[in-house]
Amino acid sequence: MMSPRDRQIVVDKLLAAAREAEKIVMRVYGEADFGTELKGPNDPVTRADREANTLLLEHLGHDFPGMPIVAEESDPSTYADFEKERTALFVDPVDGTREFVERNGEFAVMIGVAEDARPTAAVIACPALGATYIGAEGMGAWIIDAGGARSPIRVSTTRTLAESRCAVSRHHLNETAKARLAVLAMKELVRIGSAGIKGVRVATGEVDVFAHPTNGSMNLWDACAPDAIVRAAGGILTDALGQPFDYRGAVSQGRGMLAANPTLHAEAVRRLRRI
Repeated sequence: MMSPRDRQIVVDKLLAAAREAEKIVMRVYGEADFGTELKGPNDPVTRADREANTLLLEHLGHDFPGMPIVAEESDPSTYADFEKERTALFVDPVDGTREFVERNGEFAVMIGVAEDARPTAAVIACPALGATYIGAEGMGAWIIDAGGARSPIRVSTTRTLAESRCAVSRHHLNETAKARLAVLAMKELVRIGSAGIKGVRVATGEVDVFAHPTNGSMNLWDACAPDAIVRAAGGILTDALGQPFDYRGAVSQGRGMLAANPTLHAEAVRRLRRI
């Protein structure tokens, strides 16, 4: 395993790669035509996704030679057998593509590192919001503002679900998810795009919980970066039933996603397992 000092070096490299990807993403964001296509129902991909993916593969491949890069817009053959490696990178070049297309600003460049199946370092850059989030095991978590100033972040200290504000999906809130959220009986549901942005809102304490309690699996490039940052900020991120994501397992796994401070997370899991 890497030392905290080594992880700081890793975070610096991830941050440099994310900054370059941001330039591509924001250039396309300023254009009239995103070159949008559909990979599946309600699953758009744009020129920003593809070009940022290519840039990140090149940049990270140079900085982390030989390390598998599991990236959303890559052909799966490029990361075949990543499960056999102790360390891997997980990349979502534009997390929240629907938000990107709708021009609401809620999208992010996400890069996470996992060691021995556990997320240990990450960067989530939100260029349209003017904020970047970094975190690593043994280092803590930080927000970097548009001027470059860094401030430490920490999950909230809220103790009960009844007092909690919860980030939920802006576009993927079906009837099953609504029924399960009702069981949690939280004070307020806040619709936010991008799994990464919902995760960092928990990491900063701006919301207390991020809950996406569906039967659908999550991809590891959606989970790794927010998982690492929430953990570094003192929280827990798992699937909706409390099972940790296995970063040496299948690319798609688990049932939904749940993040919060340890007290709220434990109570939410207890309630969701009853259903």
